[in-house]
Amino acid sequence: MLDWHLARNFRFAGVHCGVRPDRDRLDLALLVSDRPAAAAGVFTQNRVRAAPVRVCQERLPRPDARGVVVCSGNANACTGQRGLDDARRMATVGAEVLDCAAEQVLVCSTGVIGRHLPMPAVEGGIRSAVRQLADSPQALNDAAHAILTTDTRIKVATRTVSLSRADVRLTGFAKGAAMIGPNMATMLAFVCADAAVAPEDLHTIARRAAAQTFNCVRVEGHTSTNDTLLFLANGAGRRLEGEGLARFTSAATEVCAELARAIAADAEGAHHLVTLDVEGLRDDHEAALVARAVADSPLVKTAIYGADPNWGRIVSAAGYAGVLFEEEHLSLWLGDLLLYHAGTPQPFDADTASAYLKNNRDVHLRLRFTLGPGRCTLWTCDLGHEYVRLNAEYTT
Repeated sequence: MLDWHLARNFRFAGVHCGVRPDRDRLDLALLVSDRPAAAAGVFTQNRVRAAPVRVCQERLPRPDARGVVVCSGNANACTGQRGLDDARRMATVGAEVLDCAAEQVLVCSTGVIGRHLPMPAVEGGIRSAVRQLADSPQALNDAAHAILTTDTRIKVATRTVSLSRADVRLTGFAKGAAMIGPNMATMLAFVCADAAVAPEDLHTIARRAAAQTFNCVRVEGHTSTNDTLLFLANGAGRRLEGEGLARFTSAATEVCAELARAIAADAEGAHHLVTLDVEGLRDDHEAALVARAVADSPLVKTAIYGADPNWGRIVSAAGYAGVLFEEEHLSLWLGDLLLYHAGTPQPFDADTASAYLKNNRDVHLRLRFTLGPGRCTLWTCDLGHEYVRLNAEYTT
């Protein structure tokens, strides 16, 4: 039973329109605000940006968004002027069915790069989806399924914040399973709220939330062309400020963090969600460099997949991260097991360490330095046979 408490005055739909050949795969989602909504976004930092990313960047932030059209199975990336025309046409058709201006509709796509959209199918899907819009958990479930690519499950997170004037609800959903690296992941994420938030405040919230959550996810370090995080807030009345805005910001970041962890946990073929804490470096930037080096190491990731407590791979990855430190500055824990302390290997039972990796889907690595207050928490995963198979066969 779906027991999500959804943000008010939003409706959702998910349909099959023909972008994907399998009729049992939903491939077009529609998200609609019944009243004009403040909207802001954060996007890929890849210099190669998909057409829908460019269209959204032209239109955000804004105070009056009405909807988002999303298709899966085709990225509409590296498709030239025709791709831009198709992305804008998606928004125009969305605006026609919602009776609003085209600039009030945002668009996203995800899937294979370098292929043109089958626009007759997409346009038909938009018109079909508007007839199925609903404010029910089942409608959100359909929309959340319609944006998936190689994901094995949907990602949905909700929060309710009690403010002095009223309760505010936040509803977030996302997709992502591979081509995941900071500066967003290969992901789409949408956060809807029935709060009154100024567009400029929403823009700041989106950027901060992305920096603390989605930009702390790594699967293999590959930054996609389509990464998009959209925030929409459609509350009426006086806009949030002060303590109310701070509490809303905290809840929005929690929603993004839950979605980010779900993306890392659902990485293609992954058996482990790895939480990597790096602390004690000179600043947060240095901590992030070490965390990314460890998280991106194929040797570290395959050792975790194989339940091999080969801590030397972790320490050596930290050593090539480009951060100045001496061995005696570093200690390492696997779960509660101290493996390496102040530059010296520690006695530990290898079978116990291996069993920790084998028997726990959630794994914790902690690297502690003695150089300052800098810290970083990052989520990654292991790397196994299924990841290689899926990505070797993705377009064939």
